[in-house]
Amino acid sequence: MSIDRRSFVKGTLASGMSFMVAPSLLRAKAGTKYRTVVIGSGWWGMNIATVAIESGRCELAALCDVDTNQLDPAATRVEKLTGRAPKKYKDFRECLAQERPDIAIVATPDHWHPLCTIAAVEAGAHVYVEKPIGHTVCEGRAMVKAARANNRVVQVGTHRRVSPHNVSGMKFLKEGGAGDIGMVRCFVHYGGGPGQVTPDSEPPAGLDWDMWCGPGPLRPFNRRIHPRGFRRFLDYANGQLGDWGIHWLDQVLWWTEEKWPKAVSSVAARHILRDNTDCPDTQVVQYEFESFTCTWEHRLYAANNAEKHNIGAYFYGTKGTFHMGWQDGWTFYPASGREAIRHEDPQLDKPDDQNIRGLWADFLSCIETGRRPVCDIEIGHRSTNMALLGMLSYKVGRSIRWDGEKEVIIGDPEANKLLKREYRKPWVYPA
Repeated sequence: MSIDRRSFVKGTLASGMSFMVAPSLLRAKAGTKYRTVVIGSGWWGMNIATVAIESGRCELAALCDVDTNQLDPAATRVEKLTGRAPKKYKDFRECLAQERPDIAIVATPDHWHPLCTIAAVEAGAHVYVEKPIGHTVCEGRAMVKAARANNRVVQVGTHRRVSPHNVSGMKFLKEGGAGDIGMVRCFVHYGGGPGQVTPDSEPPAGLDWDMWCGPGPLRPFNRRIHPRGFRRFLDYANGQLGDWGIHWLDQVLWWTEEKWPKAVSSVAARHILRDNTDCPDTQVVQYEFESFTCTWEHRLYAANNAEKHNIGAYFYGTKGTFHMGWQDGWTFYPASGREAIRHEDPQLDKPDDQNIRGLWADFLSCIETGRRPVCDIEIGHRSTNMALLGMLSYKVGRSIRWDGEKEVIIGDPEANKLLKREYRKPWVYPA
């Protein structure tokens, strides 16, 4: 690649230009081997990459990561699995331009998902992007727009939509097993304590910290942020609601025929944590729909040993209470004491008890047939919005009324400003 070409590629996203790559045909023949790249080669990115390799349908051509401490071990692992050493990149734009992939896996921190996904679809790739799809609402709409404009399949990693017990549990609910449902309570309660302050330090050798921060604020490096701790820092993510909330709020949107809430209100605080993260350790959000009320709640302390379940969603219906869980499957508790409790155990992929394999198979099928994936980018956008609107209400300190069709907050100019944010130069917020 020439110096001039490299300079052009690195300047495209910063200047707001699109990749000058003609999109390939949407549908591929069954049995096609897909040239695949991974952008974000940490723990979760490699979980997805491993499934891609195991599918037998993907050639892992390259890995991209701003931290060689993650990149080098990941490349070694790929070589052991495939017998071929993948190319290594630190800049996703150069990776896309050089490799011209059929598929891009985007498993970066949340604040990088939009730019990497948009660049990949504009480069002609189909994309598997991790949840939540972005840091702000307007980024998500830009991602949907880019996927549609470039006729690409974009699958979001809300893999509970393919987990067998989630599928059967949703069938039970949709067929009226719990009766008419008037309220859903989503929650994640894990244990923990106040913690302690971790001082800032110099970035470790091999990490491009400026590039890691990217469009987000450039703040001093702290090992609580990277690796894996970024979701508790609001410059780069949206706390527990942005991390876990999307999974369970997505289950609510899967069940209901309503596409979005009409009003959102949140209270949140840091009652217990004394470390240097800045996310709420306690949060309750109320989502008002036309036909039911939904709540979200989390604590980062105390766990939930007083209840049967510490994670999931309770659907409260006229026939009883249905719990959609994770490692505990689903359980229906009839309102009548004369009826037996119904339960289904989970079927989860090891080693992480997540069902990526089914979602990846659906992704490949969609590339070949042209149909929309089970976790299509539009679906992921709406589910991400649920979490983002809860955080937005917390940040402005009041309830908001949501026009989901226009994707604006009604009668609140100040709150509407938080639907997007300023990117750090030279990065340009996607249109």
